Amino acid sequence: MVERSAVNRNVAGSSPAQGANSYEASASPERVTLHTLLGNYPTTTALRNGLLTSPLIAFDFADVKVSNTAFKPFVCEQKFDLGELAIVTFLQARAYGKPYLLLPAVVLGRGQHHTIAYNSERGLLTPADLHGRRVGVRSYTVTTGTWLRGILAEDYGVDFRRVRWVTFEEPHVAEYRDPNIVEPAPAGSEMLPMLLSGELDAAIFANELPDPRLKTLIPNAYAAEQAWAERHGGAPINHMMVVRESIVRERPDVVREVYRLLSESKNAAPAGADSADIRFGIEPNRQSLETIIRYAVEQGLIPRRFAVDELFGDVARELGQ
Repeated sequence: MVERSAVNRNVAGSSPAQGANSYEASASPERVTLHTLLGNYPTTTALRNGLLTSPLIAFDFADVKVSNTAFKPFVCEQKFDLGELAIVTFLQARAYGKPYLLLPAVVLGRGQHHTIAYNSERGLLTPADLHGRRVGVRSYTVTTGTWLRGILAEDYGVDFRRVRWVTFEEPHVAEYRDPNIVEPAPAGSEMLPMLLSGELDAAIFANELPDPRLKTLIPNAYAAEQAWAERHGGAPINHMMVVRESIVRERPDVVREVYRLLSESKNAAPAGADSADIRFGIEPNRQSLETIIRYAVEQGLIPRRFAVDELFGDVARELGQ
């Protein structure tokens, strides 16, 4: 069987030019190499480590320690054929015409309530105190921040437009412009020191709180996360798999095979690995997707409310049924 690379890269490893379609179509079921962005999670270990193989696909995994550091070249340069992408980054990419579609496979999902914190040494702070305050977040467009603004608005009465959002990175999608409620932090500054010094009143972190002086802004955050998940069809989605649109159109067999391998890798996760929030299939994720789409529209991150089904290609809509 002839191997045909799906990635237009030279021996030195240069990536495709911005806007280029690096995937080479094949009318016959030849093997393809997919330039892939995928973190090493318990549910992806079997695939990443080569324990699962395929006659149709060779995976060229990007050597990236933390996947989110590659999200900007993913959408701006169309650098990858396949990979995980933060769901809000994907929605913005889709809104600006980037050539990717969703696969119904969650890579990372988790509760969000515990990620917003304040410095307890400076006194108690609650969601009711946020109006007029300064809240740090890596970027206004990050998925965790989008979930939290929506949750704070719906469940705690916080108007996100009455909060000053202080950011430390630009949006992943270059065409997007932050609204006037967003203020870039001074160059070279870091979120944790600004929070501890009082320059910020609260801040949104990736997952674990980085200092023992920090307390969750939302009371009983972990119990609140569980209750929220029960009401909303599961925990919030952070990252889902996306695939280049031309592959969906020209090689549906490859798309089916990718999904099969991802499913088998999830099932091969080590005993005790927490994979409850790694949902496969459109229906198990529909309510969560509808919610984040609505939040993204309300917060001015995307211009219109996508229907869930339009985010998937025809073959992806058949998967996981």
